[in-house]
Amino acid sequence: MNIKTISFGCRLNALESEKISKMLSNVMETAIVANTCSVTAEAERQCAQAVRRLSRENPNVVIFVTGCGSTRNEKLFSSIPHVIVISNKDKTDLNAYVSALKQANFNVSCPKIESFKSNESKLSKQFVQIQNGCNHDCTYCVTRLLRGENVSFPYSEILSDVKEAIKNGFYEIVLTGVDTASYVRQENGKPFLLSNVCENLLKDVPEMKHLRLSSIDPASPEVPKIIEIMKTNTRFMPHLHLSMQSGSDTILKSMRRRHNADSLRNLIKLADGKISFSADIICGFPGETDELFRETADLIREIGLIHVHAFPYSPRPNTVAATMPNQVDRNISKQRVKIIDNIAKDNLKLFMKQQIGKTVSVLVEENNTGRTPDDIDIKIVGENIANKTILDVKITGIENNCFIGEIK
Repeated sequence: MNIKTISFGCRLNALESEKISKMLSNVMETAIVANTCSVTAEAERQCAQAVRRLSRENPNVVIFVTGCGSTRNEKLFSSIPHVIVISNKDKTDLNAYVSALKQANFNVSCPKIESFKSNESKLSKQFVQIQNGCNHDCTYCVTRLLRGENVSFPYSEILSDVKEAIKNGFYEIVLTGVDTASYVRQENGKPFLLSNVCENLLKDVPEMKHLRLSSIDPASPEVPKIIEIMKTNTRFMPHLHLSMQSGSDTILKSMRRRHNADSLRNLIKLADGKISFSADIICGFPGETDELFRETADLIREIGLIHVHAFPYSPRPNTVAATMPNQVDRNISKQRVKIIDNIAKDNLKLFMKQQIGKTVSVLVEENNTGRTPDDIDIKIVGENIANKTILDVKITGIENNCFIGEIK
């Protein structure tokens, strides 16, 4: 079926787009689905620009636009020709699409997609969604307003998705959600948490060779449990990406985050060198002085984050931070992003040098390149290896921030 999808922002959007595509293929022959993002004003602008281009290049095709961007600014996207906006809460409800299409005031009979450039990457790993929404109230975040409250999926559904992925040849599974660490259900009258999901999957799916987590809230009491499981189970990849956002206690408090610098240090200490860490960092949050920014920069050096996704703060409508005093000039925010990027690069270089000579389990993605357990690129020399293969590779060198390795 000719159902094309284009996703923006988080990996969760791409995963949901796959589900929407399968769902729509049962009832229609042709459609385009754009799953939008609203995490920053720039992200929202790029989404609208892409949808306008799709509309212009495919004048006879219905374009369903969903996700956070279109939910926040329905008027903007609805003004684009032959676009139907589906809200976040209805994005996986087939009836919402069918009903909206019946009420459309444009002709979409016998459509043909004339031009479509996909941004979807072909991954060798499979993402599995375990929850949606968030119950916290961070002052900068618009996503929680658009995604709704935390909804944790039954373990039986998660297990089924993982087994289906294994059946389709994916042996590395990544658990994801809006606030993955907040996962909670009741099983046999007891709380069933993220650590329980991980332990059970490792037990119930022996064919699964690698298990990973997407971004996780460092304030969650589940994180120390996760670290302990990683330290004792080699199939649980020893890398965590923390939604850290800042290293300054003053800024973290202003953000209404629930962790502080010392709690981050404690996680690193608990990991005892057996787990690597990366993080998200917002630069230029309102009130972030040069001194407070240095606190973040110094902490990133101290705890040795090997990857940092740093980005300038972007005021989002209806969030508390958008109206805070002492907004930081965007040019200053961009300069701070560069500083953080350089610190992370230095951390990565040091970490990589320490890995030379080690043998690691690698997921091959394409052209004999893959990802190490610490989520670092590696180029495997020698014979061609099929995508999705997981094998032991000895790290022999480094080239352009990429490991060089040979099959053990």
